[in-house]
Amino acid sequence: MLPFATTDARTMAIQWGVVIGASLVAAVFDLRTRRIPNALTGPLLVIGLIAAALQAGLSGFFEALGACVLLALPYVLVFLFAHGGAGDAKFMAAIGAWLGLEQGLIALFCVATAGIVLAMVKAIVKRRLLLVLGNVFISAYSFIFAGYVPKQYRDDRKDTDVCQSLTLPYGVAIFAGVCAAGGMVMLW
Repeated sequence: MLPFATTDARTMAIQWGVVIGASLVAAVFDLRTRRIPNALTGPLLVIGLIAAALQAGLSGFFEALGACVLLALPYVLVFLFAHGGAGDAKFMAAIGAWLGLEQGLIALFCVATAGIVLAMVKAIVKRRLLLVLGNVFISAYSFIFAGYVPKQYRDDRKDTDVCQSLTLPYGVAIFAGVCAAGGMVMLW
């Protein structure tokens, strides 16, 4: 269910138009500066929550707020444990405010899929696919079975030339995933 009371085509087009447009701006900023600015995420989040409340009252506001938390959570964890960007988490929260739970989950899946695909393509282009897959396996294994990420994968690796060359401006993945999700939802 959308955070907005009506789910007509016009309302959906506005929601997705705002999210896709903002995602494009975020992708451009992220490509140029490697940051998604708070001047974009903050107003987008607040206006999304206000719009949800105006359209569907208190229940719409709380659904939008729940979607904010749900969409931001994976990226907050990446920020805390794997040196991801805080802007990515804040921007995904803002997307949740606009899309609500149902469509937000579709967007989250598409954004995560786009991120994985773009990361793998970059690793292949840089001829580092085995290194990336090995690090992912070791980190996941250590986290699942020991509850931590080994120090060499947590701190020391972030400053090496190899790891820096494999970083990805995630705003691009967010834009690609949101476009795919919007297309799916509008065709659905």
